[in-house]
Amino acid sequence: MTGKNVSRIDLYEAVYQAAGLSRSESLAMVELVLNEITDTLAKGETVKLSSFGSFIVRKKKQRVGRNPKTGTEATISPRRVVVFKPSAILKQQINGKPSGTKATTIAELGSSALLRPRSADVRS
Repeated sequence: MTGKNVSRIDLYEAVYQAAGLSRSESLAMVELVLNEITDTLAKGETVKLSSFGSFIVRKKKQRVGRNPKTGTEATISPRRVVVFKPSAILKQQINGKPSGTKATTIAELGSSALLRPRSADVRS
């Protein structure tokens, strides 16, 4: 483990390097994906990414919590939280075990496939 965090800039750069898009197109693509995920979660819907995992919105009820230092009770208000559940394939990859499926890289897709929506994905 290196302890390095991956930032948006790192994601832009990875898309730029792999897809052969311009830096501004790479930035726009990453922002578009992140905004779509954020907007979907804000509506309370689940985001499922095949071979990666699911982002799930859970509702938590109001409850009584305690300050661990003083033991003082405090009311924790109801809220929504986002939970990530990794796929079995991602778990296997993290643990260094072959998943049995081949991951497709951005370079293999080609930049034109990234920019054009599939007919089933077009929203009216």
